[in-house]
Amino acid sequence: MLVIIDYGMGNLHSVQKAIRRIGVESKVAVTAADVESATKLILPGVGHFKNGISRLREKGLVDLLNKKVIDQKVPILGICLGMQLFTNHSEEGDVKGFGWINAQTVKFDMKATSGSWKIPHMGWNNLKIEKQRPVYDGVTGIDALYFVHSYFVQCNDAKDILSRTTYGQEFVSSFQKDNIIGMQFHPEKSHGTGLKILTNFCKGN
Repeated sequence: MLVIIDYGMGNLHSVQKAIRRIGVESKVAVTAADVESATKLILPGVGHFKNGISRLREKGLVDLLNKKVIDQKVPILGICLGMQLFTNHSEEGDVKGFGWINAQTVKFDMKATSGSWKIPHMGWNNLKIEKQRPVYDGVTGIDALYFVHSYFVQCNDAKDILSRTTYGQEFVSSFQKDNIIGMQFHPEKSHGTGLKILTNFCKGN
């Protein structure tokens, strides 16, 4: 069963609606037992990093997710804040994340760039795909995806980076380490390309 994790920080209904459109059954996790039953997981998220990790702890989900993702190798997709929570640490609230990816979450700094760049980065942008993995089957660099974020991920291990995107500066827009996938953009809001990505994740092995 595909389980979408509810910790009060995500646009769960948009994600579930997109999953329904591709013909996949899913459940929104209300209890730890819902997460325990998952064979695939999605961690969406919009908002403050510190609040996100705090709410997951309050719900008793941090240790459970470590067991599911690290010990049992259950595939997980992190979207936006969900992706950032997989990192070691965030400047947003100066707090530790799950540490599943050797990376940190940092704030856009446009002082060293030329031109006028508004924060948050909001709207459509492209991917420079660096590694073609099954989750990107049928997706090209000319396909536009929808972003809205003020912080982004810096990976310490280049081998984990799937794609980069440029907005004033270049940043990691997706990564994958084994069963752990993170996407800074919102596939559930990215029309046909986003649905293709979700299909690849949900229906892939």
